[in-house]
Amino acid sequence: MKTIAIYISDYGYGHASRSIAVIRQLLKEPEVKIIVCHSFALTFIKASLISKHVSYRNIKTDIGYFLENESIHPDKVQLLKEYNHFVSDWEKHIDQEKEFLRLNSVDLVVSDISPLPFEPAEILGIPSVGISNFTWFTAYQGLIGDSELFTFKKAYQKMTYYYSLAGSQEHWDCKTNDYGFYSRDIDLQEVNRIRDLVNPDGKQQVVFLGLGMKIEVGTLEQLPIWDSPNCVFLVSSNVHVDRANVFQIPNDYLESQNYIAASDLVISKAGWGIIGEALCANVPLLILNRPSLKEDQNTINYLKQHQLCKTIEWDDFKSYQTDFIKLSKLENSIKAKRLFSNNQAKLIATDLLEIISEL
Repeated sequence: MKTIAIYISDYGYGHASRSIAVIRQLLKEPEVKIIVCHSFALTFIKASLISKHVSYRNIKTDIGYFLENESIHPDKVQLLKEYNHFVSDWEKHIDQEKEFLRLNSVDLVVSDISPLPFEPAEILGIPSVGISNFTWFTAYQGLIGDSELFTFKKAYQKMTYYYSLAGSQEHWDCKTNDYGFYSRDIDLQEVNRIRDLVNPDGKQQVVFLGLGMKIEVGTLEQLPIWDSPNCVFLVSSNVHVDRANVFQIPNDYLESQNYIAASDLVISKAGWGIIGEALCANVPLLILNRPSLKEDQNTINYLKQHQLCKTIEWDDFKSYQTDFIKLSKLENSIKAKRLFSNNQAKLIATDLLEIISEL
């Protein structure tokens, strides 16, 4: 039995969702034990992974972004404050993770994409893999000064491998593998159930509006988009809009990729996870552009290069409405028959298992 410690970023549900896709593939190997290190979405992860081979450790793995009030843009002042607090006792973090890895006889460390475990893993001679389309070091560049980011840079420099996901512009001095978009598997029967629920006569366009579980925009209910003709909307459980044509994903619903697949259009910030779910279901994408976030820009540039999305600025979105004609034009302008599938998650799992098979 080999033990893999998987560290998952605490920012939102996107990192958790795509990590679940890979872990489900890993669990097909009966001689693997997995320890999930995470805090924010731990309840969701536990409910998604029913296996005696998975255990859990509640630990804050990183800090993510902080957003300005009533905005989708980053709050630089709050971010710097939280970052400095997180790294203020970095040596203590290293000692704590080193002890955890040693006591649990961990054979492989995987992180998407917390900086915490890479230095302790190197000290103990344990191979480590970073899996992501970005690192928090590069994501914070331009938001936090480079001199202050040295702690994170030093941590990521200790990766043994970097598994680069679609849109990544990372360059680290370690063995790097490239992978495309993927998501958790889609249940077509469940997709049809959702469509029958929200669009029983089949005459409406189903629009998924995904701003992310970490975004709280109080003026959402006043947006004109809800008055779009012949449209019904699917939204996350944290979006409270009291309209007959708006359907929340139930708070206890685990497989949100099925709601994405049930949609005719996804409007979202440039979160890698939700984009992967839309692409795997061949649903057109309209992305909310955030120029201040390097991670978003790298993903958007990749999508545009491959004709996979259109973008809209937040200020334009505030007055945006969609309709059948606009949606038809959008679909026609986005490359059809995109070939994305969850074989990428299977390939990542296979490559991880190959590492531990050589130990």
